[in-house]
Amino acid sequence: METGIKSFRNFQDAKTIVVKIGSSTLTHHTGKLDLRQMEQLVRELQDLRNQGKEVLLVSSGAVGAGMGRLGLGKKPRSIPEKQAVAAVGQGILMHMYEKMFAEYGGTVAQVLLTREDMMDRKRFSNARNTLSALLKMNVLPIINENDTVAVEEIRFGDNDTLSAMVASLINADLLVILSDIDGLYSGNPKTDPHAQLVNVVEEITPAIEQLAGGAGSDLGTGGMATKIHAARLAMTSGVPVIIAHGRRRQVLSDIVKGEEIGTLFLPKHNRLQTRKKWIAFGSAVKGKIVIDEGACKALIDEGKSLLPSGIVDVQGDFLAGDTVSLARTTGEEIARGVVNYDHNHLMQIKGAKTKDIENILGYKDYDEVIHRDNLVICI
Repeated sequence: METGIKSFRNFQDAKTIVVKIGSSTLTHHTGKLDLRQMEQLVRELQDLRNQGKEVLLVSSGAVGAGMGRLGLGKKPRSIPEKQAVAAVGQGILMHMYEKMFAEYGGTVAQVLLTREDMMDRKRFSNARNTLSALLKMNVLPIINENDTVAVEEIRFGDNDTLSAMVASLINADLLVILSDIDGLYSGNPKTDPHAQLVNVVEEITPAIEQLAGGAGSDLGTGGMATKIHAARLAMTSGVPVIIAHGRRRQVLSDIVKGEEIGTLFLPKHNRLQTRKKWIAFGSAVKGKIVIDEGACKALIDEGKSLLPSGIVDVQGDFLAGDTVSLARTTGEEIARGVVNYDHNHLMQIKGAKTKDIENILGYKDYDEVIHRDNLVICI
């Protein structure tokens, strides 16, 4: 689960760094912006840029800033109310960022995204190109979910997930998630005096997932569970992740120097190609295919395509060309891929041999249900 090899934490050569800052790090308990804390983080971010690093900031805090301006004591519950409060707060948040970065010679740009931007391949590419162009212009992109227009079906759900997708999108060398906790613990540090910080996670196993707690504070949407999910996404794309306490002084500079701060999640060795990133993280999952252990082994260990013989069950209503999730019979998701047959035809050929597809359906466009080139392993 963990290792003490310090060389894993050498990020001084990291060129592109994505930093996610949560609401609890940016705001007081009243919901209003903590300007002193905000300026400290801005100073650290700009110092990284002065070292020649490309920095992208995924910032929460729009709802919190809006709550403070509107004098609200509790976070709004309904989506229209959240969107209205975010619309007020986003301008306040960006104004403060622009003012603070300008004091240190930095230029910033606001980038608002929804999951729909990732679901469409053209918009996915446009988002990547825009962020790359901003970095080339020596501009720091400040990214947030477009809460003002996003609806539940196209929400990222939290900025942890958004930060992981941004890190994957631009091939970041490091993702830092700053929160109100020091990292992943072996238990709940608020109730368990024996809970210890987990220094390094090499693989997110069910045991690691069980260590994640519930929802976060009233000002944020993300608990440790969402951070573990975000870490899994980034790791799959080959991006290392560190979860650390955002109020620790010099937290970013110390992380880059290699200090043992927070929890480090080690990436997979191979980075995904752009198309496979879109399959894994951008495209909407329209259904699920349950496969047997033989098929799991063929996909994971042998790099094979999915054939109908390994399919146990087909769930959801999807068409050929849609993205589906592949899961074990236990329910664990192991992969995602673009399917060659629709739901109805897969129900007819599940468990069948490839040579029998034409006899069953009356045609055979593909031997594979999902070709290896259109499949991404998610574990």
